[in-house]
Amino acid sequence: MGYYLAQVNIGRILGPMDSPVMAEFAANLDRINALAEGSEGFVWRLKDESNNATSIKVSDDPFIILNMSVWRSIDDLFAFTYRSDHTAYVRRRGEWFERMKEHFLAFWYVPVGHVPTVEEAWERIDHIRTHGPTPYAFDFKKRFTPEDARAFEATRVVGGEEK
Repeated sequence: MGYYLAQVNIGRILGPMDSPVMAEFAANLDRINALAEGSEGFVWRLKDESNNATSIKVSDDPFIILNMSVWRSIDDLFAFTYRSDHTAYVRRRGEWFERMKEHFLAFWYVPVGHVPTVEEAWERIDHIRTHGPTPYAFDFKKRFTPEDARAFEATRVVGGEEK
């Protein structure tokens, strides 16, 4: 069985998506989403009928938005994030998002063909916030392989109970 890399990142926007503070971010969503979809290794991204995920309710806080995608590898995701036109928007995150004190992103492996859910994404964010990076939820700084994740899962759950 093959595996792909799922990623989630969350943020608390500084105003409604149609507010002046979010105007430039909102105006570039389609372009950046198209860039992602055309990038080497891109597999899937969460979106609704508007072609983005900003209107998908992911929290009781209406200012929390979530981005989730699947990539063939962590290197493909890294190249899109830090070696494409997307990089300028990563650097400018503070113009549109509150600074988060906790982990706001997590990566994990999914079987090829699996579409991750928002619930899975929150579980991975909660895990990395509680335990730090592990093969269950990690980041660019502390990377794991699909084999690491399978071994971790084998030791994490025994008889239906988490160790």
